Amino acid sequence: MIRDTAAVPNTHHHSHPGPSVASALVWFRRDLRADDHAALYHALKAARQVWCAFVFDTAILDALPRADRRVEFIRDSLVDLDAQLRTLGLSHGVAGVGLIVRHGDARQALPALAVELGVQAVYANHDDEPDAQARDAKVRGALADAGIVLHTSKDHVVFERSEVLTATGSAYSVFTPYKNAWLRKVDPFYLKAYPVARPASALAPAPRPRPVPTLAEIGFQPTNLHQLKLPTGSSGAHELLDDFLERIDAYDQARNFPAVKGPSYLSTHLRFGTVSIRRLAREAWQRLVGGSKGAETWLSELIWRDFYH
Repeated sequence: MIRDTAAVPNTHHHSHPGPSVASALVWFRRDLRADDHAALYHALKAARQVWCAFVFDTAILDALPRADRRVEFIRDSLVDLDAQLRTLGLSHGVAGVGLIVRHGDARQALPALAVELGVQAVYANHDDEPDAQARDAKVRGALADAGIVLHTSKDHVVFERSEVLTATGSAYSVFTPYKNAWLRKVDPFYLKAYPVARPASALAPAPRPRPVPTLAEIGFQPTNLHQLKLPTGSSGAHELLDDFLERIDAYDQARNFPAVKGPSYLSTHLRFGTVSIRRLAREAWQRLVGGSKGAETWLSELIWRDFYH
């Protein structure tokens, strides 16, 4: 597992020195949002200039059907992310900020982009899936050959496996004791958002800016995604969350009956990181403390997600 180079959980609570490198690249993967984003925050604090990139990885895409809802969801969410980054830049008077999108094998394409931009460091969030671990090891090696450091941060879970352990220091194998330990450990410190907006003045204009490629440009076809009423991107995630929070108190009864609009419909958004797990857990935990049975049920499902990772 790739560890946070700082080895300090939630380092956003600690004071930071000024920029330590001239420039850095943030590599977005399954974290397609520009708010409460660990890697983006750490890059903005560490570097005077920061670019943001996503690679449509042919090592993954080549095996998929040409009409794939996941690919369309990602592509549409990237359009949203690009707009979010542009808005963040403009809020600091920096025009031309946007997402750099490449299409190719990430093991070569990402290091090549980092070299092209002349950055000293690449920032990304942990991805614990075995294929992602293998890819990241290759990218780390290629970057190191070019004298570039890869920093990774916890972002996709509230607690990684090594953070919630039994009294003997081993991982839990049964969910209920794990959940109880998780609830004992959690506090506002772990659920606090990374304040990305403040240091966003370091965002740099994208070289040769161009729009996010269309599905056709990466070799895919449209699906029925838009008929599923699943809004995409960070804006779609927040729309779903706002809607769900209005009925969360009844979630423990309604979740198994989609016809009565019980579920949160946020699982796809969590998978691709268009919403922060900290935001969801914070909303649930605050309501659980207030006595909401629905919030307790929903938080259990979010804790199960940490347990399963």
